[in-house]
Amino acid sequence: MQKITTEQLIEKAAELMNEGKVASVLGWEKGEFGYDVTPGIFGSVDELKAKFVYGDFSAANLSKYLVKKTEMVQGQALVFLKTERKILIFLKPCDSYSFNQLLTEHRFDREKVYAVGVQCDGMVDIEKVKKIAGDGLLSVDTSGNDVVVKTLYNGDMKIAKADVLAERCVNCKSKKHVAYDELLGETGEVIDSNRFDEVERIEKMTPDERFAFWQNELSKCIRCNACRDACPACTCEKCVFDNPKSGVENKSPANSFEEKLFHIIRAYHVAGRCTDCGECSRVCPQNIPLHLLNRKFIKDINEFYGDYQAGAEVGSRAPLVDYTVNDVEPGEVFDRGDENA
Repeated sequence: MQKITTEQLIEKAAELMNEGKVASVLGWEKGEFGYDVTPGIFGSVDELKAKFVYGDFSAANLSKYLVKKTEMVQGQALVFLKTERKILIFLKPCDSYSFNQLLTEHRFDREKVYAVGVQCDGMVDIEKVKKIAGDGLLSVDTSGNDVVVKTLYNGDMKIAKADVLAERCVNCKSKKHVAYDELLGETGEVIDSNRFDEVERIEKMTPDERFAFWQNELSKCIRCNACRDACPACTCEKCVFDNPKSGVENKSPANSFEEKLFHIIRAYHVAGRCTDCGECSRVCPQNIPLHLLNRKFIKDINEFYGDYQAGAEVGSRAPLVDYTVNDVEPGEVFDRGDENA
């Protein structure tokens, strides 16, 4: 499988812009370091050539930014809408599920978006690299089969790429693009991954052990709201946690109850809609495994209502909002044959 390059994506974007088919491009932008890649909007071919990049650190799920773009253009949208010119978005396989889910929830206008699916071979987790390489990271080269690292204190070293793949890539749920207008590279199939193994390990803990596990993890939260802001399922115009009457508006938790309250309520709010893209854990500066909360809900929904993948199809209704006479009875939920459940 031949790797997709930055140049190929720039060429495709430039072609669509020069033909007048799209007015702007939603992609990944170079940061200060090679591994410091962020989402970016490009308004010209020159901007693309100067700043656009696609590689092993282009991990951000761009789907959420379609909602932001829609809001951003409303003040000047009359020109944008009248010309019927579109915004181009590049979608990795896992991103395309979020794209479909947002479309199902009517969070952007499909007619104003040109989606190009791009092949993904897995993203490198810079935190894993730093853990192995140590302090003083100078550069990271992922162009070959190994990750070549230069450091200030520990010299140069090679790390097997498989050892530093992002968790969501190690346990990738699908290499299949479920939404695109055009495809660059190859698309794969849904994968029978081991993404629920860690959830099962936590389920086997005693209630006290589980409480201690999450108490330890959630106590690290600094309420930066990065998980909420990056999550494609969090698109409410007014978040309940921004309500000044809630007592927890945009501040660090005053006690252990508040830090648990925020993440548990957020997990409930996205239950049945989370596509398991892993953005919440990726952007967390405290490295809290927030995706495990969401996977617990996904696993339970699959067991209680049958297998369901949010975003697999546009218009599909999640089991939690689609009653059938065969739905599991409330009393059965807690009778799973697990003494620790």
